[in-house]
Amino acid sequence: MALVAKDDDIQIDQLALRPFDTNTYIITCRRTGDSVLIDAPAEAAEILRRLKATNPRYILITHSHMDHLGALLELKSNLGVPVGVHPLDAKNLPSPPDILLGDADTVSFGNMKLRVLHTPGHTPGSLCFLTGKYLLSGDTIFPGGPGKTWSPADLRQIIESITSKIFILPEGTQIYPGHGSSTTLKKERAEFAIFSSRPHDPKLCGDVLWLSS
Repeated sequence: MALVAKDDDIQIDQLALRPFDTNTYIITCRRTGDSVLIDAPAEAAEILRRLKATNPRYILITHSHMDHLGALLELKSNLGVPVGVHPLDAKNLPSPPDILLGDADTVSFGNMKLRVLHTPGHTPGSLCFLTGKYLLSGDTIFPGGPGKTWSPADLRQIIESITSKIFILPEGTQIYPGHGSSTTLKKERAEFAIFSSRPHDPKLCGDVLWLSS
């Protein structure tokens, strides 16, 4: 487990879990010990072990791809906390969610608040979660490019999500994605400016990189 952020109010821990190296994040209110789990990829026993020092309040799902859900049933059974997801991805969960989350909703725990951003493109119900200068971005944006898309329309949609919901955030925002390492809004916005200045094949989609696609 890697400690990726910590200040007087918040601690964010990242676990990269097999078999897809999918990240799960434990966000903890340092004033109260209350925590939220972002995504439930796999290795439920390891996640539960890491949560023992906190008071779990929610499991929040960024999107409904199986590599983010493999441990969900076991975690929900053990923790007994509500599961939240966007309505457009809810049907793909292994069990019905307890909370349906929409754009600009707020999830409160301890002294913390997470703001919900609906960022479709990778899936119709993809979500990001924002608290202070920290953005948990799921598979919406990664270092160097957007999440994978399956059609040109999906790519246009995810770019619209990124430009209208993420790139408007303060420049110092830290981005923690669903796979791999973190990045910064400043870096991604600068690389996207290069991408958007060039012509592109109208059929472009898939694994797109800002600087080489």
